[in-house]
Amino acid sequence: MYQNINEQFASTARQFADTAAQVNRLALASAEKAFGLQLSTLEENTNAAFAFWGELAEVRDFDGLKAVWPKGVQTARESIERSVSAGQEVFGQAVATNEAIAQIAKGQVEAAQAKAEEAVQTATKAATGKSRK
Repeated sequence: MYQNINEQFASTARQFADTAAQVNRLALASAEKAFGLQLSTLEENTNAAFAFWGELAEVRDFDGLKAVWPKGVQTARESIERSVSAGQEVFGQAVATNEAIAQIAKGQVEAAQAKAEEAVQTATKAATGKSRK
């Protein structure tokens, strides 16, 4: 009797560990993608800013500043657009990852429910068989 309980506990613990590892892999992959995307966006924005500052450093008069100013506004706008786009992509990735994790959890709940129903049916058959005798 105790061996049966131990085997069920070990099987459940193994299944839980496998599921947790699967969820952790998904979460880690999602975090890695998000970090890489944010880092590449930061790199692009930094390069654009330094390129603009390089042009701005070469300006010697007010007319030169008036010529460079629209480039600065354009650089800032593009940087903001890249940042917002990266944020939206990271959010989309997080939603997709959470959906995948939810599917894993749903599968585990359905498997546990099926096992429980099977155990109830087995117990019902065993009880019905004993009561007929």
